[in-house]
Amino acid sequence: MHAIHQYQDFFITYLENQSISKEPKNLYEPIDYILSLGGKRMRPVLTLMTAEVFDADYVKALPAAMAVEVFHNFSLVHDDIMDDAPLRRGSPTVHEKWNINTGILSGDAMLILAYQYFEQYEPNVFKDLAKLFSKTALEVCEGQQWDVDFETRKDVTIPEYLKMIEYKTAVLVAAAMKMGAIIAETSQENADLIYDFGLNLGLAFQLQDDYLDAFGDPETFGKQVGGDIIENKKTYLYLKAIEFSNQEQVQFLNTLFAVHSDDNEKKINEVKSIFNTSGASDATQLAIKEYTFKAFETLEKMDISNDKKSMLRAFGENLMGRKV
Repeated sequence: MHAIHQYQDFFITYLENQSISKEPKNLYEPIDYILSLGGKRMRPVLTLMTAEVFDADYVKALPAAMAVEVFHNFSLVHDDIMDDAPLRRGSPTVHEKWNINTGILSGDAMLILAYQYFEQYEPNVFKDLAKLFSKTALEVCEGQQWDVDFETRKDVTIPEYLKMIEYKTAVLVAAAMKMGAIIAETSQENADLIYDFGLNLGLAFQLQDDYLDAFGDPETFGKQVGGDIIENKKTYLYLKAIEFSNQEQVQFLNTLFAVHSDDNEKKINEVKSIFNTSGASDATQLAIKEYTFKAFETLEKMDISNDKKSMLRAFGENLMGRKV
């Protein structure tokens, strides 16, 4: 096993050696651009790490890790178009730097490129990877559609919201881990448990992302702080605020989230104030911890060494305490 930063280095070296720069340049340059913007590379790191957790060489998992990273960035390119987001990881989004049509087409190409990386595996492993990937990709699209639908609904429930973030975010984290297990050809039980670990960790990660969107440091968060509030997204924070607030606050929140404001800074500050005074902020932080600990519970059922369980636990704790 290696340290997290080593897996990041292994993956970045592999990524930099990929030849994506081809013609036409207006199709491939945006792909190079979004992949070069960095980030923690959490999902591909999970694929590499999980392969070694189950006693395979991380090198075998590099193509699958690349597929996960390319697909993740494909989804970001299209999400940013749908959200009209100006920034991604502190830099202009693809559709801002080029245009919307380029963002759509380059994103489409990324989805196909992701599938091509699985072609490097033997037929039985390829089949399992492709089957998991197809299921996951479709769920991510379903989650994204729910996310869009929720913007214009006033009756979104917390279970509905949790299902949405499970599909939009958590299933890809879970799949990234299960891919490592598939490549290592471990037991079905281990593969299913590592998927559950990733799913709960992914839920905690997205709830943390929701929290940081409102309360993160603009210098470290990389995205526009308050973006979810500007876009009227019914996040866990919002839904908890509705649950805990008095009738006057609920009415005020509903009014704020019914329109797009001319003064975004004022809107963000007013909403954040209600998040804090209602107890929604504390409830969200508690939920982050609960899903993280739920992930840790699955570790105890896995047929792996205690050292490996400790490493997976440390990764989860690091995510729970992140600032970006």
